Amino acid sequence: MNPVVPVENNQENISFGVYSPLYIGARGAAVKILSQFDRSDSYLDKLLEYELHTTDLSPQDKALLTELVNGTIRWQGKLDWILTGFYHGEFDKCLTPIKNAMRIALYQIMFLTKIPHSAAINESVEIIKRLKGDRSAGIVNGVLRNVLRHIDDIRYPNTNEDNLWYYSVIYSHPRWLVKRWTDIFGDAETEKMLKANVQRPTLTLRTNLLKATPEQITEWLDVQQIPYSASQYLPQSLQVSSLRDIASNEVFTNGWITVQDVSASLAAKLAAPNEHQTVIDLCAAPGGKSFYIAELMNNTGSVISIDKYEAKLRFIKSGAERLGLTNIQTEVADARVFKHSEVDIVVADVPCSGHGTLSKKPDIKWKREATDILKLVTLQREILKNAVNLVKVGGVLLYSTCTVEPDENFQNIEWFLREYPSFILDNAEKYLPPTVCSNGCLQTFPHIHGTDGAFAARLVRVE
Repeated sequence: MNPVVPVENNQENISFGVYSPLYIGARGAAVKILSQFDRSDSYLDKLLEYELHTTDLSPQDKALLTELVNGTIRWQGKLDWILTGFYHGEFDKCLTPIKNAMRIALYQIMFLTKIPHSAAINESVEIIKRLKGDRSAGIVNGVLRNVLRHIDDIRYPNTNEDNLWYYSVIYSHPRWLVKRWTDIFGDAETEKMLKANVQRPTLTLRTNLLKATPEQITEWLDVQQIPYSASQYLPQSLQVSSLRDIASNEVFTNGWITVQDVSASLAAKLAAPNEHQTVIDLCAAPGGKSFYIAELMNNTGSVISIDKYEAKLRFIKSGAERLGLTNIQTEVADARVFKHSEVDIVVADVPCSGHGTLSKKPDIKWKREATDILKLVTLQREILKNAVNLVKVGGVLLYSTCTVEPDENFQNIEWFLREYPSFILDNAEKYLPPTVCSNGCLQTFPHIHGTDGAFAARLVRVE
């Protein structure tokens, strides 16, 4: 689905969603995407995907664009702290493209060792010269060169005076989230989690055992000279540092692999489906858990994949076809009111804060607020209230999220078991390695397990 693009803002001379000679090259495209992200509700990965598919950038420039966009957003808090100290005036009120041109230049200076500092600065200066003229370009040039001269003398918040600001700036997370996590997990665990969140993410390839073996995938990776490591929690999943243009690789197009984090695979595995069962996946798009459950059922039975938006179901249909899965059918419906006869397994992979995926989706931390979690909990419980009507006696309700927030995870299970005594919690350790389990549920953390932070509970209807 193409991202929603805002109306052009004449004051800042930004035109989004169409080609503009003002935003040429990887760095120009990065400024355009980051400015669009700042001024809209669009997701960063959708904006980037759109740009990658609608421009004729070389493979090298596409790789640089991806690095600049994700890296700058990942480290935006730290970059802004530095730029605020060197900008004459209020950096927050700086025009959006100027702000982002300085951010991407500083990101290259601080984190990309193969790019000369002069090139990083000069490119941003030229972008702003095209956009806003010589005066603004001169300001950008002056600020960046002043930062470069004093790069080793930058003062950050003092951890002894204000540890929340220290963590917030050094690890580039919003202060409210740092405070929330230190209250929940304590300082030491929070710092480890923050540090994990700002690492470049790995890519996890799960072998489709209906079409290939893990050995075939490792042989292919060896031929391509791509380093990999097997997951200790799911041997058919392999982690690679990167795989350029994966959608065009033969192992992907032939349906031998699916890109899926191990934590998501473990959640689907916790459903423990049997052949010939009927499964409803209530919030299925983009389809990863539906795919794995269908594979675990050996392409038998029926997986009914539900999503509120028809456009999203296209990804499930095309993915199922690529993987050779014929037991998946899709249906447009709202998970809160969807009606169906009782089935063996209902998967409620609910909308959540996504706070377990900040390494892969760094934009989330800048778009969320503390009040969003309360709203999400309300939505999650509405979905659960409907889900109970779809599970037959002896059947399973699998609740899952991709967050580390207790409110959205085990606290929802405690609420559910109080409200619905006809369900019991089936201990996850019967199905998964004990090291990824807590309180009878799946619970992973980036800094502990090397996966996304995720949660899942297997609830069985006993009467």
